[in-house]
Amino acid sequence: MKHFLHCFAALSIVLASIVNAQTKPNILWIVMDDVGAQLPCYGEKSIQTPNIDRLVREGTRFDQAFLTCSVCSPSRSAMITGMYQTTIGAHHHRSGRGTEKIHLPDGIEPVPALFQRAGYHTSNAGDPNKDKGKGLGKTDYNFEWNAKIYDGNDWSTRKTGQPFFAQIQLWGGKYRNDKGQWYRNVAPKALGTLTDPAKVALPPYYPKDPVLLEDWAQYLDCIRYCDKQIGDILQRLETEGILEQTYIILMGDNGISHARGKQFLYDEGIRTPFIVRGPGITKGAVRGDLIQHIDMAATSLAWAGLPVPAWMQGRDVFAKEYKKRDAVFSARDRCDETVDRIRSVRTEQFKYIRNFHPLRPLLQPNDYKDNKPVLKKIRELHELGKLSAEQSSLLLSPTRPKEELYDVKADPFERRNLADDPAHQTTLASMRARLDQWITETRDRGPEPESMFDSDMKVYLQRPNPSVERNIQLMKSWAAEGK
Repeated sequence: MKHFLHCFAALSIVLASIVNAQTKPNILWIVMDDVGAQLPCYGEKSIQTPNIDRLVREGTRFDQAFLTCSVCSPSRSAMITGMYQTTIGAHHHRSGRGTEKIHLPDGIEPVPALFQRAGYHTSNAGDPNKDKGKGLGKTDYNFEWNAKIYDGNDWSTRKTGQPFFAQIQLWGGKYRNDKGQWYRNVAPKALGTLTDPAKVALPPYYPKDPVLLEDWAQYLDCIRYCDKQIGDILQRLETEGILEQTYIILMGDNGISHARGKQFLYDEGIRTPFIVRGPGITKGAVRGDLIQHIDMAATSLAWAGLPVPAWMQGRDVFAKEYKKRDAVFSARDRCDETVDRIRSVRTEQFKYIRNFHPLRPLLQPNDYKDNKPVLKKIRELHELGKLSAEQSSLLLSPTRPKEELYDVKADPFERRNLADDPAHQTTLASMRARLDQWITETRDRGPEPESMFDSDMKVYLQRPNPSVERNIQLMKSWAAEGK
């Protein structure tokens, strides 16, 4: 025991010397995979998240934070550059993996490179329980990049007095994607009790079927597991004596992987938790202004006293001269083998969605999503005539409206499309013009060239997959038909 106390005292002296020598703050991004805003601090009543609640209590919660994309690789490509993925050409999911590559436009760099050049230690850690410290954490960027922008996968390798820019990628909602193994073998020991599916409140457009209820309960327990991991991270920062020197941003990379969530531009897919704690951040504050996840890049640079590049489309949301956004924009494009193009603009009251492929079904064939138990069950219930008319329309419509308009204040679940309502034609025209302007001003790259699609599909088919191969041929057939 004496030896332990002596070592702990020596460690405390070393840590204190590091803290005293450090002049710039640390910055830590915690990114939860496949986690939307279903947290108690955003109104979820089925679970408790004491560590996330602590961040809220000791920091600022953003209630209207949105992602510029609803699937991981374009979202992460935007996050790490502070740019719309549609501007930098990284908007098609898992693109640039084949022989044809994507390069960032001249002058644009990933944020870690900017921090590294300014003397920061840069790191990217994977989920501490899933990845076990092996290599870098999830990147999933769609463009070519140099792994040397990261000094490692943990800030512990930094020099004495060196500040760090770190990311920790938590597995989040993906824990429920392993045929229930995590839920059966790990969750009960880690969480003690599991969420009762009978107490889960599903969005009203989903049928209250046992398969969907259990899946949603597992998702909520994934969030509880994230909360435990966040508690461990906070404990480490406290033990090292650097918590009060560290800015923390907690967010998700896309919403829950479900029929109307991940891959779509409804709030279930693009609304993200966004909680900030750090030096000078107002404690217990709640901000209701619209922000986008690309704002975290500019905000973090500003915290470090570094200039925000003129090319960066994100904004420092804590700047004294910050001008609040009156609208946020999102895009969905090809996801795996499934070609699509959807754009949206959202204000505090309205959301406008444009479907560029209105003749295609809402839930196009997609191997990734079609193999999920919830999608199989929804399709089965539809075939048996057990979905309500609204559920069938919102989930499995064989075609789509060209335009969708929702009053998200009156209709937060986006169930009633007002695009054909005579009383909302002025709003429709205004939102349509806003989206057109954004597409032009941000130089939206639009559809993927066929050669790039073919290049990436060869990678998907390195492992034979009849479903993916059929879907690829269907995409080509529909394109030839102008569908």
